[in-house]
Amino acid sequence: MKALVLSGGAGTRLRPFSYSMSKQLIPIANKPVLEHVLENIRELGVKDVGIIVGDRAAEISAVVGDGGRFGIRLTYIRQDRPRGLAHCVAIARDYLADDDFVMYLGDNMLPDGVRGVAEEFTARRPAAHLVVQRVPDARSFGVVETDTNGGVLRLVEKPSVPRSDLALVGVYFFTSAIHQAVTAIRPSSRGELEITDAVEWLVRQGAEVRATEYSGYWKDTGRVEDVLECNQQLLDKLKSSTAGDVDVGSELTGQVVVGPGARVVRSRIRGPVVIGAGTVVEDSQIGPYVSVGRDCVLRDSGLSHSIVLDGASVSQVSGLHLSVIGRSAIVRATGSGQHRLVVGDHTRVEVVA
Repeated sequence: MKALVLSGGAGTRLRPFSYSMSKQLIPIANKPVLEHVLENIRELGVKDVGIIVGDRAAEISAVVGDGGRFGIRLTYIRQDRPRGLAHCVAIARDYLADDDFVMYLGDNMLPDGVRGVAEEFTARRPAAHLVVQRVPDARSFGVVETDTNGGVLRLVEKPSVPRSDLALVGVYFFTSAIHQAVTAIRPSSRGELEITDAVEWLVRQGAEVRATEYSGYWKDTGRVEDVLECNQQLLDKLKSSTAGDVDVGSELTGQVVVGPGARVVRSRIRGPVVIGAGTVVEDSQIGPYVSVGRDCVLRDSGLSHSIVLDGASVSQVSGLHLSVIGRSAIVRATGSGQHRLVVGDHTRVEVVA
Protein backbone atom coordinates (compact mmCIF):
# COMPACT_ATOMS: atom_id res chain seq x y z
CA MET A 1 0.00 0.00 0.00
CA LYS A 2 1.10 3.56 -0.73
CA ALA A 3 -0.09 6.85 0.72
CA LEU A 4 -1.10 10.16 -0.83
CA VAL A 5 -0.92 13.16 1.51
CA LEU A 6 -2.55 16.41 0.43
CA SER A 7 -0.52 19.43 1.50
CA GLY A 8 -1.54 22.15 -0.93
CA GLY A 9 -4.39 24.60 -0.45
CA ALA A 10 -4.43 28.22 0.64
CA GLY A 11 -5.61 27.78 4.23
CA THR A 12 -7.78 30.89 4.14
CA ARG A 13 -9.52 30.01 7.42
CA LEU A 14 -6.17 30.00 9.22
CA ARG A 15 -5.12 33.51 8.31
CA PRO A 16 -3.05 35.45 9.25
CA PHE A 17 -0.70 32.49 9.78
CA SER A 18 -1.32 30.93 6.37
CA TYR A 19 -0.13 34.14 4.70
CA SER A 20 3.42 33.26 5.69
CA MET A 21 3.45 29.51 6.32
CA SER A 22 1.78 26.36 5.07
CA LYS A 23 -1.27 25.48 7.15
CA GLN A 24 0.06 21.91 7.42
CA LEU A 25 3.10 23.24 9.30
CA ILE A 26 1.17 24.87 12.15
CA PRO A 27 2.57 23.24 15.33
CA ILE A 28 0.43 21.12 17.62
CA ALA A 29 2.24 20.32 20.89
CA ASN A 30 5.38 21.77 19.21
CA LYS A 31 5.23 19.46 16.20
CA PRO A 32 3.84 20.44 12.76
CA VAL A 33 0.50 18.89 11.87
CA LEU A 34 2.10 17.30 8.80
CA GLU A 35 4.62 15.45 10.97
CA HIS A 36 1.77 13.99 13.04
CA VAL A 37 0.15 12.84 9.77
CA LEU A 38 3.33 11.19 8.47
CA GLU A 39 3.86 9.37 11.77
CA ASN A 40 0.30 8.01 11.58
CA ILE A 41 0.97 6.75 8.06
CA ARG A 42 4.22 5.11 9.13
CA GLU A 43 2.30 3.25 11.85
CA LEU A 44 0.26 1.59 9.09
CA GLY A 45 3.44 0.05 7.71
CA VAL A 46 3.33 2.28 4.62
CA LYS A 47 6.78 3.22 3.31
CA ASP A 48 6.05 5.07 0.05
CA VAL A 49 4.26 8.40 0.42
CA GLY A 50 3.39 10.87 -2.33
CA ILE A 51 2.79 14.38 -1.09
CA ILE A 52 0.78 16.91 -3.09
CA VAL A 53 2.27 20.39 -2.73
CA GLY A 54 1.51 23.84 -4.10
CA ASP A 55 3.24 27.19 -3.85
CA ARG A 56 4.82 26.34 -0.48
CA ALA A 57 6.56 23.20 -1.70
CA ALA A 58 10.02 24.44 -0.71
CA GLU A 59 8.86 25.27 2.83
CA ILE A 60 7.28 21.86 3.29
CA SER A 61 10.33 20.10 1.87
CA ALA A 62 12.59 22.02 4.27
CA VAL A 63 10.62 20.65 7.23
CA VAL A 64 9.99 17.00 6.28
CA GLY A 65 12.77 16.44 3.73
CA ASP A 66 12.83 13.09 1.96
CA GLY A 67 10.93 11.36 4.78
CA GLY A 68 13.98 9.47 6.03
CA ARG A 69 13.65 10.55 9.64
CA PHE A 70 10.10 9.17 9.66
CA GLY A 71 11.17 5.87 8.13
CA ILE A 72 9.35 6.56 4.86
CA ARG A 73 10.18 7.65 1.29
CA LEU A 74 8.58 10.92 0.19
CA THR A 75 7.85 11.83 -3.42
CA TYR A 76 6.70 15.41 -4.07
CA ILE A 77 3.94 15.94 -6.64
CA ARG A 78 3.26 19.54 -7.69
CA GLN A 79 -0.27 20.91 -8.15
CA ASP A 80 -0.43 24.28 -9.90
CA ARG A 81 -3.43 25.42 -7.88
CA PRO A 82 -6.17 23.79 -5.77
CA ARG A 83 -8.45 21.88 -8.17
CA GLY A 84 -10.15 19.41 -5.82
CA LEU A 85 -9.21 16.22 -4.01
CA ALA A 86 -10.00 14.01 -7.00
CA HIS A 87 -7.65 16.13 -9.09
CA CYS A 88 -4.89 15.23 -6.62
CA VAL A 89 -5.55 11.56 -7.33
CA ALA A 90 -5.45 12.26 -11.07
CA ILE A 91 -2.08 14.01 -11.04
CA ALA A 92 -0.65 11.26 -8.81
CA ARG A 93 -1.78 8.52 -11.20
CA ASP A 94 1.70 7.60 -12.44
CA TYR A 95 3.09 7.54 -8.91
CA LEU A 96 0.25 5.44 -7.49
CA ALA A 97 0.20 2.99 -10.44
CA ASP A 98 -2.26 0.18 -9.61
CA ASP A 99 -1.39 -0.01 -5.91
CA ASP A 100 -3.90 0.30 -3.10
CA PHE A 101 -3.41 3.56 -1.24
CA VAL A 102 -4.57 5.67 1.67
CA MET A 103 -5.34 9.31 0.94
CA TYR A 104 -4.87 11.57 3.95
CA LEU A 105 -5.57 15.30 4.23
CA GLY A 106 -2.41 16.92 5.58
CA ASP A 107 -4.18 19.30 7.96
CA ASN A 108 -6.24 16.64 9.79
CA MET A 109 -5.33 15.39 13.23
CA LEU A 110 -6.26 11.85 14.29
CA PRO A 111 -3.85 11.19 17.17
CA ASP A 112 -5.37 7.77 17.88
CA GLY A 113 -4.42 6.64 14.37
CA VAL A 114 -6.40 4.68 11.77
CA ARG A 115 -4.80 1.25 12.04
CA GLY A 116 -8.15 -0.47 12.69
CA VAL A 117 -9.71 0.97 9.52
CA ALA A 118 -6.61 0.04 7.51
CA GLU A 119 -6.93 -3.56 8.68
CA GLU A 120 -10.60 -3.63 7.69
CA PHE A 121 -9.73 -2.32 4.24
CA THR A 122 -6.89 -4.80 3.74
CA ALA A 123 -9.05 -7.75 4.80
CA ARG A 124 -12.00 -6.92 2.53
CA ARG A 125 -10.53 -4.62 -0.16
CA PRO A 126 -13.64 -2.71 -1.25
CA ALA A 127 -13.15 -0.21 -4.06
CA ALA A 128 -13.22 2.55 -1.44
CA HIS A 129 -13.28 2.57 2.35
CA LEU A 130 -14.15 5.88 4.02
CA VAL A 131 -13.46 7.10 7.54
CA VAL A 132 -16.44 9.02 8.93
CA GLN A 133 -17.52 10.58 12.20
CA ARG A 134 -20.81 11.99 13.48
CA VAL A 135 -20.91 15.79 13.66
CA PRO A 136 -23.53 18.23 15.04
CA ASP A 137 -23.77 20.15 11.75
CA ALA A 138 -22.76 18.30 8.60
CA ARG A 139 -23.39 21.13 6.13
CA SER A 140 -19.66 21.96 5.88
CA PHE A 141 -18.57 18.40 5.13
CA GLY A 142 -18.88 15.62 2.64
CA VAL A 143 -21.83 13.63 4.01
CA VAL A 144 -22.18 9.84 3.83
CA GLU A 145 -25.32 7.74 4.02
CA THR A 146 -24.81 4.09 4.96
CA ASP A 147 -26.82 0.93 5.47
CA THR A 148 -26.80 -1.02 8.73
CA ASN A 149 -23.74 -3.02 7.65
CA GLY A 150 -21.50 -0.06 6.83
CA GLY A 151 -22.13 -0.11 3.09
CA VAL A 152 -22.23 3.34 1.52
CA LEU A 153 -25.50 4.25 -0.18
CA ARG A 154 -24.85 7.88 -1.13
CA LEU A 155 -22.38 10.75 -0.77
CA VAL A 156 -23.09 14.47 -1.04
CA GLU A 157 -20.55 17.31 -0.79
CA LYS A 158 -21.61 20.06 1.66
CA PRO A 159 -25.39 19.58 1.37
CA SER A 160 -27.62 22.44 2.50
CA VAL A 161 -29.97 19.88 4.11
CA PRO A 162 -27.89 16.84 5.18
CA ARG A 163 -29.66 13.49 5.22
CA SER A 164 -27.04 12.09 7.58
CA ASP A 165 -24.75 13.30 10.36
CA LEU A 166 -21.83 11.14 9.16
CA ALA A 167 -19.06 13.40 7.87
CA LEU A 168 -15.95 12.45 5.93
CA VAL A 169 -12.95 13.10 8.16
CA GLY A 170 -10.34 13.30 5.40
CA VAL A 171 -8.89 9.77 5.38
CA TYR A 172 -9.79 7.44 2.49
CA PHE A 173 -8.60 3.98 1.47
CA PHE A 174 -8.76 3.12 -2.24
CA THR A 175 -7.99 0.35 -4.67
CA SER A 176 -7.04 1.27 -8.23
CA ALA A 177 -10.76 1.37 -9.08
CA ILE A 178 -10.76 5.01 -8.00
CA HIS A 179 -8.76 6.02 -11.07
CA GLN A 180 -11.56 5.12 -13.48
CA ALA A 181 -14.00 7.04 -11.28
CA VAL A 182 -11.81 10.13 -11.29
CA THR A 183 -11.61 10.15 -15.09
CA ALA A 184 -15.41 9.72 -15.33
CA ILE A 185 -16.46 12.78 -13.31
CA ARG A 186 -16.57 16.45 -14.26
CA PRO A 187 -15.78 19.56 -12.17
CA SER A 188 -18.44 20.55 -9.65
CA SER A 189 -20.13 23.94 -9.41
CA ARG A 190 -17.07 25.02 -7.41
CA GLY A 191 -14.90 24.24 -10.42
CA GLU A 192 -13.18 21.36 -8.62
CA LEU A 193 -12.99 17.61 -9.11
CA GLU A 194 -14.66 16.37 -5.93
CA ILE A 195 -13.59 13.09 -4.38
CA THR A 196 -17.17 12.68 -3.15
CA ASP A 197 -18.35 12.68 -6.79
CA ALA A 198 -15.75 10.05 -7.67
CA VAL A 199 -16.77 7.77 -4.80
CA GLU A 200 -20.46 8.36 -5.59
CA TRP A 201 -19.68 7.26 -9.16
CA LEU A 202 -18.29 3.98 -7.78
CA VAL A 203 -21.47 3.50 -5.73
CA ARG A 204 -23.67 4.05 -8.81
CA GLN A 205 -21.58 1.56 -10.77
CA GLY A 206 -22.27 -1.10 -8.14
CA ALA A 207 -18.75 -1.20 -6.70
CA GLU A 208 -18.37 -2.03 -3.04
CA VAL A 209 -17.87 1.14 -0.99
CA ARG A 210 -17.74 0.96 2.78
CA ALA A 211 -17.47 3.38 5.70
CA THR A 212 -16.20 3.00 9.25
CA GLU A 213 -17.35 5.33 12.00
CA TYR A 214 -14.26 6.66 13.75
CA SER A 215 -14.43 6.62 17.53
CA GLY A 216 -11.15 8.42 18.26
CA TYR A 217 -10.37 12.12 18.43
CA TRP A 218 -10.50 13.96 15.11
CA LYS A 219 -9.94 17.61 14.33
CA ASP A 220 -9.62 19.50 11.07
CA THR A 221 -7.06 22.15 12.06
CA GLY A 222 -8.42 24.70 9.63
CA ARG A 223 -9.20 27.42 12.19
CA VAL A 224 -7.30 28.97 15.09
CA GLU A 225 -9.90 27.66 17.53
CA ASP A 226 -9.41 24.12 16.21
CA VAL A 227 -5.63 24.40 16.52
CA LEU A 228 -5.93 25.46 20.17
CA GLU A 229 -8.39 22.68 20.98
CA CYS A 230 -6.19 20.07 19.32
CA ASN A 231 -3.13 21.39 21.13
CA GLN A 232 -4.92 20.87 24.43
CA GLN A 233 -5.93 17.35 23.44
CA LEU A 234 -2.34 16.33 22.65
CA LEU A 235 -0.84 18.07 25.68
CA ASP A 236 -3.07 15.92 27.89
CA LYS A 237 -0.90 12.97 26.80
CA LEU A 238 2.39 14.73 27.55
CA LYS A 239 5.12 12.96 29.55
CA SER A 240 7.41 15.13 31.65
CA SER A 241 11.07 15.55 30.78
CA THR A 242 13.68 18.20 31.54
CA ALA A 243 16.63 18.62 29.19
CA GLY A 244 17.12 22.32 29.91
CA ASP A 245 17.86 24.27 33.10
CA VAL A 246 15.30 25.02 35.82
CA ASP A 247 16.53 27.18 38.68
CA VAL A 248 15.69 26.65 42.36
CA GLY A 249 13.37 29.64 42.32
CA SER A 250 11.04 28.00 39.82
CA GLU A 251 8.18 25.57 40.39
CA LEU A 252 7.01 22.96 37.88
CA THR A 253 3.77 21.06 38.52
CA GLY A 254 1.99 18.53 36.35
CA GLN A 255 3.34 17.29 33.05
CA VAL A 256 6.04 19.67 31.78
CA VAL A 257 8.64 19.30 29.05
CA VAL A 258 11.64 21.64 29.05
CA GLY A 259 13.63 21.30 25.85
CA PRO A 260 17.41 21.25 25.42
CA GLY A 261 19.07 24.59 26.08
CA ALA A 262 15.88 26.11 27.49
CA ARG A 263 16.06 28.06 30.77
CA VAL A 264 13.33 28.54 33.35
CA VAL A 265 14.11 31.26 35.89
CA ARG A 266 11.95 32.38 38.86
CA SER A 267 8.86 31.07 37.13
CA ARG A 268 5.89 28.86 37.83
CA ILE A 269 4.88 26.38 35.15
CA ARG A 270 1.64 24.47 35.57
CA GLY A 271 1.37 21.56 33.16
CA PRO A 272 0.63 20.32 30.71
CA VAL A 273 3.17 22.64 29.11
CA VAL A 274 5.96 22.14 26.57
CA ILE A 275 8.87 24.61 26.39
CA GLY A 276 10.90 24.37 23.19
CA ALA A 277 14.67 24.18 22.85
CA GLY A 278 16.58 27.38 23.50
CA THR A 279 13.61 29.23 24.98
CA VAL A 280 13.99 31.50 28.01
CA VAL A 281 11.19 31.83 30.59
CA GLU A 282 11.77 34.39 33.34
CA ASP A 283 9.50 35.69 36.10
CA SER A 284 6.46 34.23 34.41
CA GLN A 285 3.47 31.99 35.07
CA ILE A 286 2.87 29.56 32.23
CA GLY A 287 0.04 27.07 31.84
CA PRO A 288 -1.94 25.06 31.77
CA TYR A 289 -2.14 23.92 28.14
CA VAL A 290 0.63 26.01 26.63
CA SER A 291 3.05 25.09 23.85
CA VAL A 292 6.08 27.36 23.44
CA GLY A 293 8.29 26.87 20.40
CA ARG A 294 12.05 27.11 19.97
CA ASP A 295 14.15 30.17 20.82
CA CYS A 296 11.33 32.19 22.37
CA VAL A 297 11.61 34.70 25.22
CA LEU A 298 8.87 34.97 27.86
CA ARG A 299 9.48 37.55 30.58
CA ASP A 300 7.22 38.79 33.35
CA SER A 301 4.20 37.31 31.59
CA GLY A 302 1.31 34.89 32.08
CA LEU A 303 -0.06 32.53 29.45
CA SER A 304 -2.65 29.77 29.49
CA HIS A 305 -4.32 27.63 26.80
CA SER A 306 -2.09 29.20 24.16
CA ILE A 307 0.55 28.52 21.50
CA VAL A 308 3.73 30.53 20.97
CA LEU A 309 5.57 29.83 17.72
CA ASP A 310 9.34 29.79 17.21
CA GLY A 311 11.30 32.95 17.92
CA ALA A 312 8.45 34.92 19.46
CA SER A 313 8.91 37.29 22.40
CA VAL A 314 6.29 38.08 25.06
CA SER A 315 7.07 40.48 27.89
CA GLN A 316 5.07 42.13 30.67
CA VAL A 317 1.77 40.63 29.52
CA SER A 318 -0.29 38.92 32.20
CA GLY A 319 -3.49 37.06 31.39
CA LEU A 320 -2.83 35.92 27.82
CA HIS A 321 -5.47 33.25 27.19
CA LEU A 322 -6.57 31.28 24.10
CA SER A 323 -3.89 33.07 22.09
CA VAL A 324 -1.63 32.12 19.20
CA ILE A 325 1.56 34.14 18.81
CA GLY A 326 3.25 33.89 15.40
CA ARG A 327 6.86 33.26 14.54
CA SER A 328 9.25 36.05 15.61
CA ALA A 329 6.34 38.19 16.82
CA ILE A 330 6.94 40.66 19.66
CA VAL A 331 4.21 41.22 22.24
CA ARG A 332 4.66 43.76 25.02
CA ALA A 333 2.27 45.27 27.53
CA THR A 334 2.05 47.43 30.60
CA GLY A 335 -0.61 47.22 33.30
CA SER A 336 -2.77 44.21 34.06
CA GLY A 337 -5.90 42.40 32.90
CA GLN A 338 -6.75 39.65 30.46
CA HIS A 339 -6.06 39.75 26.74
CA ARG A 340 -6.81 37.48 23.80
CA LEU A 341 -4.54 37.71 20.76
CA VAL A 342 -4.26 35.99 17.40
CA VAL A 343 -0.98 37.43 16.12
CA GLY A 344 0.64 36.68 12.77
CA ASP A 345 4.31 36.17 11.95
CA HIS A 346 6.76 39.07 12.49
CA THR A 347 4.09 41.23 14.13
CA ARG A 348 4.83 43.77 16.84
CA VAL A 349 2.08 44.47 19.38
CA GLU A 350 2.21 46.90 22.30
CA VAL A 351 -0.82 46.90 24.58
CA VAL A 352 -1.45 49.58 27.16
CA ALA A 353 -3.83 48.22 29.80
